[in-house]
Amino acid sequence: MEMHQIRYFLAVCDHGSFTRAAQFTYVAQPSLTQAIKKLEDELGGELFTRDRSGCLLTALGRLVEPNLRKIFKETQATKADAIRFTRLNNIPLRVGLMTTIGAQRLSSFFARYQQEYPHIELELLVDSEPILLKQLESGLLDLVISAPTQLLGHPYQSTLLYEERYVVAFSHAHRFNQLTKIDLKDIQSEPYLDRLNCELKEKLRSLCQDREINLYAAYRSNNEEWILHMVRANIGVALMPEYTLPKNAVDVKYRYLADPEISRQVYAIYAPQTLKKSEMKALIANLTCRL
Repeated sequence: MEMHQIRYFLAVCDHGSFTRAAQFTYVAQPSLTQAIKKLEDELGGELFTRDRSGCLLTALGRLVEPNLRKIFKETQATKADAIRFTRLNNIPLRVGLMTTIGAQRLSSFFARYQQEYPHIELELLVDSEPILLKQLESGLLDLVISAPTQLLGHPYQSTLLYEERYVVAFSHAHRFNQLTKIDLKDIQSEPYLDRLNCELKEKLRSLCQDREINLYAAYRSNNEEWILHMVRANIGVALMPEYTLPKNAVDVKYRYLADPEISRQVYAIYAPQTLKKSEMKALIANLTCRL
């Protein structure tokens, strides 16, 4: 199986015909057809059926498509890293950030770090914690910054970076702007904006049950920016980590949740063998010293 065969196969999948796939890949149609025929011989069956409307995947084609796409993407990423390294002499470091980790605390750190280590290229990838940890395990990430409810065991190592409290976020026009402190009970009377990616969701649910508090979720979103936009529009109030909020914002106000106080701990998570890279050692050392 050769990479150009996989590329031609995916082109037919995406464009629906051998003719359009050949145009897209800048190859003569007989050459594309021959390459796919060789791929079919190797895999043991036809990958496409043809009719007047174009090409459809066979059962075998549908079976192999996801793996062939994965192979193609990973190969492209490897080539890109190699080209970037050889041309720019840069060392790419991939850092995964959990979706609820705000940029306020980390962005200035990464700016200083790149000034001090200009030969190191940083890639910041934002996703959910389970996906990031899977990528860390497969070697696609060097480091994950997250707020796990439970510390991970072997083979991972977790280094505490900082602690942040939860705040009640609301519009500058909201009545909460007149209060000096806000309790969980106060939020009960307001439309609540539910952050679906909140890692303390279970803890919050337990606290509400113990205190017989019912938070009415007027809106839900898995995107922090959407929650903030709804706060700005005075649709409701939200409980958010303090460093998720934009610094010095005029239209979004907040108070620390007074009763109960809720906080989370943010960690750098990595495999110990990654410390063999001097650039990783420098990154983690700087994170722990400056945050």
